[in-house]
Amino acid sequence: MTETAVQERPTHEQEADHFDVLIVGAGISGIGSAYHLKEQCPWASFAILDAFDSFGGTWVTHRYPGVRSDSDLYTFGYRFKPWKGAPIATGEEILRYMGEVIAENDLARHIRYRHRIDRASWSSAEKRWTIEATEIAPGATEGGTARRFTANFLWMCQGYYRHAKGYTPEWPGMADFTGPIVHPQTWPADLDLKGKRVVVIGSGATAATLVPAIAEETAHVTLLQRSPTYFIPGLNQNELADLLRVLEVDENWVHEIVRRNILHNQEVLVRRAQEEPEAVKAELLEAARAYLGPDFDIAKHFTPRYRPWQQRLAFIPDGDLFRGIAAGKASVVTDEIDRFTATGIRLKSGEELPADVIITATGFELSPRGDIDFVVDGRPVDYAETVTYRGMMNTGVPNMVWIMGYFRASWTLRVDLVGDFVCRLLNHMRAIGARQVEVALRPEDAGMALKPWIEGDDFSPGYLMRGLHLMPRSGDKPEWRHNQDYWQERRELPAIDIEDAAFRYS
Repeated sequence: MTETAVQERPTHEQEADHFDVLIVGAGISGIGSAYHLKEQCPWASFAILDAFDSFGGTWVTHRYPGVRSDSDLYTFGYRFKPWKGAPIATGEEILRYMGEVIAENDLARHIRYRHRIDRASWSSAEKRWTIEATEIAPGATEGGTARRFTANFLWMCQGYYRHAKGYTPEWPGMADFTGPIVHPQTWPADLDLKGKRVVVIGSGATAATLVPAIAEETAHVTLLQRSPTYFIPGLNQNELADLLRVLEVDENWVHEIVRRNILHNQEVLVRRAQEEPEAVKAELLEAARAYLGPDFDIAKHFTPRYRPWQQRLAFIPDGDLFRGIAAGKASVVTDEIDRFTATGIRLKSGEELPADVIITATGFELSPRGDIDFVVDGRPVDYAETVTYRGMMNTGVPNMVWIMGYFRASWTLRVDLVGDFVCRLLNHMRAIGARQVEVALRPEDAGMALKPWIEGDDFSPGYLMRGLHLMPRSGDKPEWRHNQDYWQERRELPAIDIEDAAFRYS
């Protein structure tokens, strides 16, 4: 926990239990949403409930060596708070940044830590949510005290994956392995890797972060992947930002100019990945080859089966993963696991990988509603039977908005856009005297074909494909799908007609 986190932790014995708005989660989404609520709806009372004992969400959950952002902080940071450091930031730097946002905007007094929400029930008669939570004692992992809150509006900012544990497949022979098997999401504080032979299973941003971070202390670290991933290597600096600072441009201007420049470049890359994928693929592979050399088997180890941006494209600051492999401190093996053995992993090719420690950087367990039991007027809610309204609201679930960020752009960009929308909606409800709002299919939507929340050929990471059955349905009209295009949504979301027939007020 950061020094800021300790200083900002409040006590709340005297606060009321009813709020105009209840925000779930004190991570990057919850803190950003609280800022927008305070700025744009100063009349609204609110509280933030979080199961952890500090703010941070993802950046508290993940404590593995080298943990860092996989996108630049000029766009991952909030639009209202200039970022002044290197584009790719460590988890500690991000927590410090969030702590500054909390302190500068007097948000600490609104946060109630160690509150796990178990059930949320909506009553149309009372026009409010009742939240049943458990307050967990400091240092405890079980038990707790029952707490009850009511709220007029629920703002879900808890993220999309299960924080308590990550996803680890069941491989034959795992019980036979004599060393520790560790998932990065539950990294032991006392794990000693010095002089050990380590195998990291996975090919995503977490694996690519871990391998160079631990390579210096291990005897050797092997990245074992079933299939390759695309990466973008480059210097962890922004030349435009550096130039503007040399010219003594105000930091607010630096932040906005650099942010717009990065967003423009990202939009060009995303469009090119869709329109000329082979050209983008060639450029990415050539960038890897520049670090790894002409004799490295790029085709086998770093040429994915999917097109660029069909899964998340992670930035490798200063090419550290590739440099570690080129220097011989790390190696990469592309193969499938046959079974674990007492001393390592046997691959389907017959090769044996010796290991003292195995790290399963194999992804998340999708939990889109935070393992909370939702009930509307006495009926349990199955979100897979609802239809999404622009990835923010769900048919049949009143007075609730959920934040799900972008896959191809920084998560926080959508936090800011959704924050504007929610505040505009809340202010509109107050102006017209409405106490309830829900979205519903309109007459012109009758007979609309319903599809999965997202198509696999559009975006197909493993965690999403495994849990797609938990997600709401989508339609073939813009209102009824989650558009993953930030550059389109930055125009569309501010233009939403909140008096459209899709919104039903009472």
